[in-house]
Amino acid sequence: MDLGERARAAAFGKRKVTPRVCIADNKTHLRTFLADVLEDLGFITCECAEVGELAAILDAQLPDLVVLGLSFDGIEAGRILETLAAKGFSGRVLAIGPRESIMVRAVLKLGEEHGIAMLPPLLPPFSSDTLRASIAAFLPVEPPPSPAVDVAEALKAGWLELWYQQKIDARTLVPSGAEALVRMRHPTWGVVPPAYFIPDQADPHFRKLSEFVIGRVIEDWHDLLNHQGPVDLSINLPVSFLEDAGAVRDLCRWMPAHPAFGGLIVEIDSAEVIGNLDLVIDVARQLRLHNVGIAIDGLGADWPALMHLRTFPFVELKVDRQFITGCADNRLKQTVCRHIVELAGSYGTRTLAFGVETRADYLAASEIGFDLVQGYLFGKPMGLRKFARSVMARPLAIPR
Repeated sequence: MDLGERARAAAFGKRKVTPRVCIADNKTHLRTFLADVLEDLGFITCECAEVGELAAILDAQLPDLVVLGLSFDGIEAGRILETLAAKGFSGRVLAIGPRESIMVRAVLKLGEEHGIAMLPPLLPPFSSDTLRASIAAFLPVEPPPSPAVDVAEALKAGWLELWYQQKIDARTLVPSGAEALVRMRHPTWGVVPPAYFIPDQADPHFRKLSEFVIGRVIEDWHDLLNHQGPVDLSINLPVSFLEDAGAVRDLCRWMPAHPAFGGLIVEIDSAEVIGNLDLVIDVARQLRLHNVGIAIDGLGADWPALMHLRTFPFVELKVDRQFITGCADNRLKQTVCRHIVELAGSYGTRTLAFGVETRADYLAASEIGFDLVQGYLFGKPMGLRKFARSVMARPLAIPR
């Protein structure tokens, strides 16, 4: 058995998620850019800033692809290839550098001599689209899972993770917290949309999924606190969770006692809230004493059901995307939004416009008086590492 076969045998059964990539470059900004793009493509990334780190990374991460930035000089690049060969690396290497460069040609030749599969080099300057094209053949094209993936299997296998989408202050454009969204990274299908694994509320595994989300968001809050500072986070839960008194007690008990913790927001679909108003109001009043706030998610034409309530223990009204997308040119949508903003103002509750995807819709939402905006105009949901790098960013410029 040669080194490559031994490496493959050692890897068999150990990997939970594929594909994986190691980004080897001594320039931090280039590693960060590459990590962002590759994570969007579904890779699990790790970074190598020094040649001496590579051997341990190969043992721990078992990458399928190594992106070799030629910020390293030729000698260091050669040492990286030697390390790959010694470890029996059976994946592929993508070098970054001018195709006609003497050093790049030498690196490609050395890789071939060591029996390493070298992809055509990536020429700088390059964009995310160029990088994607360079590794397109590397990415497997698989159909989505059918039937839907069992959430119990996903929980047991560790395929679930939380992604975060920023909420933005509509007036200052300063990031103001984020919503946690559950995602599954399947070993065959990559990142799977929630529709393929979120169970029905009657499913006994729904409680376990909810507990996973709560536990992970608290872990992530501590991680963000240690690396970036406190961030206000929100999660989505079904109203059935609030019907379980034990689950509500656990939720309260799990809240951090740290003085920097500003509270957790639990978003519940408006139809569920309106269909269970007495229950939700009662539980919301209890939760406030434990630093947990209830937000009404997906509010729209059903807003009149919230009028004339004697008590209004909701911290946020989140307007459904169907009333935000295209609202700049739709007076009916604007009217619904204004009524919701006025309703929230009468109770001292903040409002969020969800689904802002164009500059025109942002300007309309800001003019109507929304406190917060959220949507692809300001950023897609992203994994924790990428979110952590962007969460303390300066105020955003409005994309044109």
